[in-house]
Amino acid sequence: MTNNTNHYLIGFGMTTLATALGLLIIDLVVPGVNIANFPAALIAAVAIGGINSTIRPVLSLLSLPINLLSLGLFSLFVNGFCLWLAALLVPGFTISGIFGFILSPVALSFASTFLNNYFAEKQLVGSSPAPSIASND
Repeated sequence: MTNNTNHYLIGFGMTTLATALGLLIIDLVVPGVNIANFPAALIAAVAIGGINSTIRPVLSLLSLPINLLSLGLFSLFVNGFCLWLAALLVPGFTISGIFGFILSPVALSFASTFLNNYFAEKQLVGSSPAPSIASND
């Protein structure tokens, strides 16, 4: 594998890990969201990534008129639907109630962003350490 492929795979793995950890945090904080265990969270993170890259853009495009009329608030419904769809596909991951449906995507976004930024700051997301400026002359 090339170096670029390794960076991409490490970045994908760390993003998936951040989403899985975010889901576990949401399980503790948001009522109506239940994750059975860490493997279920990892599978759910992959499912969420797949749904967000395939189905969500189509739903966002189709719901654009409603989203414009609601000044963007309808996107909460689209995000909740995508997360609920992932919960349907993954055993051990459930979302119940309107509170979990609306609040869990917002909380997941905050948790995942925080964890991804933490990983990037610690240079854990496929980036090589910065070269040293000092020379050994």
